[in-house]
Amino acid sequence: MRKDLENELLKAMKSKDEIRRNTLRMAISSIKLAEVDNRGELDDSAVFGILQKEIKIREETIAEARKADRVEMIAPIEAEIQILKEYLPKELSDEELTALVKKIIEDTGASSMKEMGPVMKNAIQKAQGRAANDRISKTIRELLA
Repeated sequence: MRKDLENELLKAMKSKDEIRRNTLRMAISSIKLAEVDNRGELDDSAVFGILQKEIKIREETIAEARKADRVEMIAPIEAEIQILKEYLPKELSDEELTALVKKIIEDTGASSMKEMGPVMKNAIQKAQGRAANDRISKTIRELLA
């Protein structure tokens, strides 16, 4: 996945697409930083997690821009979010996510919120970037409550 992003960065540089170039540079930079921290290459699911984190950061920035009445900042950030979403796998629907979490709860034998940790870990691995961690957490909480 990282190699794909680097190839897309080269294409963006050649086509002089500044927003795509800058967005991909920031994403690749975050991936490289995580690889340095982990002392090795990341697998695709970890890269998807980083891309989701980048999207979340931008969504928070949009919320802050709206609060500060800085509407001129919103459009470029939304464009960055769309670019990042292109590299994520198709997102799970609510029904698919609920079914996935139910299966994991069944497999792990979890029955209370105390056992949320292992369920969350398994769900993040099985979702493989197709659902944001906060969505997974919310679904687990609803099913274990």
